[in-house]
Amino acid sequence: MMTIPRLVVAGAHSGVGKTTLATGLMAALARRGLAVQPFKVGPDYIDPTYHTLATGRASRNLDTWMVSPERVAALFGRAARDADIAVIEGVMGVFDGYGYEDDRGSTAEVARLLRAPVVLVLDVARVARSAAAMAHGFATFAPDLPLAGFILNRVGSAAHGDGVRRAVEQATGLPVLGVVPREASAQVPSRHLGLVPTVEPGAWAAFVHAAADLVERTCDVAALLALAHAAPPLCGAASLPPPRPCAFRRIGVARDEAFSFYYEDNLDVWRDAGVEIVPFSPLRDRALPSDVDALYIGGGFPELYAEALADNAALRADVRAAHAADVPLYAECGGFMYLMQAIITQEGRAFPMVGLVPGNAVMQARRERLGYVEVEPARPHWVARDGVRLRGHVFHWSRWEGFTPSRETAAWVVLPRRGGDVLPEGYRRGRLVASYVHVHWAGEWWGA
Repeated sequence: MMTIPRLVVAGAHSGVGKTTLATGLMAALARRGLAVQPFKVGPDYIDPTYHTLATGRASRNLDTWMVSPERVAALFGRAARDADIAVIEGVMGVFDGYGYEDDRGSTAEVARLLRAPVVLVLDVARVARSAAAMAHGFATFAPDLPLAGFILNRVGSAAHGDGVRRAVEQATGLPVLGVVPREASAQVPSRHLGLVPTVEPGAWAAFVHAAADLVERTCDVAALLALAHAAPPLCGAASLPPPRPCAFRRIGVARDEAFSFYYEDNLDVWRDAGVEIVPFSPLRDRALPSDVDALYIGGGFPELYAEALADNAALRADVRAAHAADVPLYAECGGFMYLMQAIITQEGRAFPMVGLVPGNAVMQARRERLGYVEVEPARPHWVARDGVRLRGHVFHWSRWEGFTPSRETAAWVVLPRRGGDVLPEGYRRGRLVASYVHVHWAGEWWGA
């Protein structure tokens, strides 16, 4: 049995302001001297970077589609066991997840799994009493959702806020714990993949401070803290399996402004097996770390740093030399793009990349792919043994042009959701395994 004060900040829909308010709450609690363990529901990489900046602790993803609910509960307990409080930011609308038939992968499923009180953020900018109907609908749609209160965002005036508060509380019997004026709402800049990542240069510490100030001014932080402490003990949470042996001692991981998309739980799997994670920067380092047994280049925004990546010819040559020396190399999405012949911008500028993957990453004006996928190795490789199925997601604005993958050349095959054929995904040559898929290996290493 574990007693972990915890709270979910959910939204009625995407864009409601939950990232600003969740990050602000995390920072406000950290100001009080609390050890705040942040979490994000779903596969997103960018929101967790804000959480980490606000709390000083690595934010973790809780995704009950990519990872079994039992494993999610175990990963939650592990990360939060030494924290004073856990704050969980939801994803999209509170009931939005993998599909339309049920709420697998949704904030609601995670909240029920963790028995965590939910505070729902409503955007009331263009409604008055209708906000009460919205709130009542969310409160009654799923009676087993541990909904505990509301935050009203983008309120137009004091009178508007007071009126909506009374209407919502009367309709639901639940408290309104924050009333946030429209002009006070901190704005987080957006980019084509979502929110701008915090590893970029800029005044992101100022944003976190502003978000914390906003929450302090407009929300009842003491009441939110009391709700978190009222969460019941977690009983019977599954434990993680013992570490599976890993063949590597040191794994070089690309981490800088261009490559920052990693699930911390994935890296923990290697750490638990005694592997040393050695960071390096494809932007600034002139050589790979010495004496590494494998390389992992994750996702990010290489297209925004294509010129700088191209200018670092020494590091690109070192990656090619490592591959020629049979060093295992795994790349996801942005890392996959980095390994291609070139990245071509929407303006048509071509920047040479590593050149281990045939073809180019050509940026598009519209998002190319988005969604969850289930994959298995097209042929056994060091990332996943034969017969292992892994879940992940894809989200990218580039198109792989100049090469047509086949099952013989692919890293993975994507399994169909509702009938149809399996599709080849990515590229594999020797010990190079690369694709657009971000894989979550669910707290257990399935490779070499």
